Amino acid sequence: MKKLISATITAAAFVMMAGTAHAEDPKAAIAKLDAMYAKLGEPHVDGNAEKAGDLAVPALYFGKRKINNNNDVVDEFKKSTGATATVFVKSGEDYVRISTNVLTPEGKRGVGTKLARAATYEAMNKGVQACSVVDVLGTKYDACYNPIKDKSGAVIGVTYIGFKQ
Repeated sequence: MKKLISATITAAAFVMMAGTAHAEDPKAAIAKLDAMYAKLGEPHVDGNAEKAGDLAVPALYFGKRKINNNNDVVDEFKKSTGATATVFVKSGEDYVRISTNVLTPEGKRGVGTKLARAATYEAMNKGVQACSVVDVLGTKYDACYNPIKDKSGAVIGVTYIGFKQ
């Protein structure tokens, strides 16, 4: 009987640990975020200027839903995974945050801030995923970034997820 109880406890602990590791897997998490947006429709930009903080940027859509200043998906994602999430739109040579649950030190959403021009920026310009430990507005995260491509294959934005270290 003791062996059966011990085996059951060990198995339960293993399942719990495996579930926790999967829940904090940045690659699995960004795939989930991207799937949430894909359900809304094809990504595309509209050149009409939208405010993102103090910047005027293109409007990014998934299907008919405009993403600029719409935080429903990133907030739902955080509730279900515990991860931070952001959507950037390509504006000129920059990627600008237009939807995020990442807060500034003042407690405001980090909308209107730009993706740093570092290795992740270069990966997005090449259209490939980038996963690493990054500093986001002063906090370290285990993160992944994916390029958002329109139907022609052009990179028009970026999705990001991060688990606080």
